[in-house]
Amino acid sequence: MWCFRLSHLHGRLQNLLSRGVTCSAFQQPNFKSLFPLAIRWHHTASKSLNCAWQQHEDHFGPDGHVTKYDLDWLVKNSYEGQKQKVIQPRILWNAEIYQQAQVPSVDFQSFLETNDGLKNFLQNFLLYGIAFVENVPPTQEHTEKLAERISLIRETIYGRMWYFTSDFSRGDTAYTKLALDRHTDTAYFQEPCGIQVFHCLKHEGTGGRTLLVDGFYAADQVLQKAPEEFELLTKVPLRHEYIENVGECHNHMIGVGPVLNTYPWNKELYLIRYNNYDRAVINTVPYDVVHRWYTAHRTLTVELRRPENEFWVKLKPGRVLFIDNWRVLHGRESFTGYRQLCGCYLTRDDVLNTARLLGLQA
Repeated sequence: MWCFRLSHLHGRLQNLLSRGVTCSAFQQPNFKSLFPLAIRWHHTASKSLNCAWQQHEDHFGPDGHVTKYDLDWLVKNSYEGQKQKVIQPRILWNAEIYQQAQVPSVDFQSFLETNDGLKNFLQNFLLYGIAFVENVPPTQEHTEKLAERISLIRETIYGRMWYFTSDFSRGDTAYTKLALDRHTDTAYFQEPCGIQVFHCLKHEGTGGRTLLVDGFYAADQVLQKAPEEFELLTKVPLRHEYIENVGECHNHMIGVGPVLNTYPWNKELYLIRYNNYDRAVINTVPYDVVHRWYTAHRTLTVELRRPENEFWVKLKPGRVLFIDNWRVLHGRESFTGYRQLCGCYLTRDDVLNTARLLGLQA
């Protein structure tokens, strides 16, 4: 509504300027009737009201003040230029693509003590949505120190640093030995957590491999094969819900948003919210749309579940995994024995801030 009114006012102002209306005309009593909103402006070229505002064919002139912009800058920052620009460069991957890329891990000491090590890690993380740090002492304290190198730790209903085993201590399937299908975390938050950190401190048993799937790769396959279904998944909002009443933990979280989230000006995908465990009653979808939505959701699910898109990795003490929770889905196979994991969520803005300060596009 406001955007429409401002656009309308801008058009009327341009019309006045094109006719060579002077500043003094803006002071007339009838000017307020033309523009019902209270408009105030300030310019530093002159404090005199005897100035002429004139719109020329190729420039706009107040008081003879000259501002120059490089042509490349104007093209880059125009609306058409932004439509062609990618906010964050990425490499979409399936299991074969990622394995053939032979993305190197970063050593713990290099990560902590050098900007080059940190920059290499963040470059890989931004491109692929996952990255590993090796030779980390298998303790919660060292994992926390690692996380704090690049971001503030996001405290949630699970605490600041979380530490868990399969002891059913929380009302979450992560606290079991069961297999978990691919999903993104905290879909029931209005803003899902941006980055997740995993460190397996101990496992005395079998199984428990971690599953990773590039959700953006799968979504891109939907876009190529069924663009109308991709579009529908960006439009229809869903509710995800988490209700917990275990011990002293009492929570009721609800998050609402489409499965796929894109920037409106260039249609770049920036977030996937996919969690069949936490999806609530589908009552935000009109009756005449719901059947088409189910078809579109199944198309995406088929892509996410293709075996060739599944990258399996065995977490072990000393190897810390960072996951872009807005992009990469994770899961696990069932396991036996005693298994300890620790980790945390990171604030996305702070991770991207660290990357930009190191000269990376993020």
